[in-house]
Amino acid sequence: MMNVNKEKCIACQLCIKDCPVRDIELVDGKAKVKNINCIKCGHCIAICPKDAVSTDDYNMDEVKEYNKETFDINADNLLNSIKFRRSVRHFKNKEVEIEKLSKIIEAGRFTQTGINSQNVSYVVVKEGIEELKVMGLESLNEAGKGILANLTPETMVYKRYAQIWMNMYESYKKDPTIRDGLFFNAPAIILVVSDSEVNAGLASSNMELMTNALGLGTFFSGFFIKAAQGNKSIMNYLGLDENKKIVTCMVIGYPSVKYSRTVPRKNANILWK
Repeated sequence: MMNVNKEKCIACQLCIKDCPVRDIELVDGKAKVKNINCIKCGHCIAICPKDAVSTDDYNMDEVKEYNKETFDINADNLLNSIKFRRSVRHFKNKEVEIEKLSKIIEAGRFTQTGINSQNVSYVVVKEGIEELKVMGLESLNEAGKGILANLTPETMVYKRYAQIWMNMYESYKKDPTIRDGLFFNAPAIILVVSDSEVNAGLASSNMELMTNALGLGTFFSGFFIKAAQGNKSIMNYLGLDENKKIVTCMVIGYPSVKYSRTVPRKNANILWK
């Protein structure tokens, strides 16, 4: 429930004007949250100039007062950081600290979600990464065999991937220590799970920014997403219900490569009206 401290409230009505579901009204010269349509988005908490609004639903100790020096990001530096980011496929043989993995997840946790559903969850795999790798490679190998056995003009485009997956599996069987094409021998992965691809995608984007800020590198393994689709063994191993969807798989570790510059891109396709 959202609560308003009447002694602090100055009836400025900023919370009333900013509430996206119009669930706040002025009663006897004080703001009052009706808690009928409230989605617990926290706009009223954030905008109140007198810190008069609180909630019983979340930990209010997490609330931080705005500070320009510690909150603002230089726009040019942010853009350069985005341009400089690379998908990392070469990692040092070094463990990633739990504290850093937790901070990456924090970046996802505080990402906006539609109607404040907060329907994104995370699975961190460290100790079981080798076992999960085997399960993923086996799944891709079977998928590859299925594609090659049922090639049609429509599925011919997937032939290349089928061959890649089968080669990955055979290479791993010959030498399990090689740099595989699934997790690239990284020490950790974070799976971002949600029934909303948009919410999970937004969270993953912020998580990648945090990963880079922490001096780590990440690679989004689309191959693992394919391996996990409809695979009960993988979902059971991860402790996920079959109705859950793994939207992204962030392969994370300390990069063993160093990049020196950004790369070019196509011009933006923009329609101004």
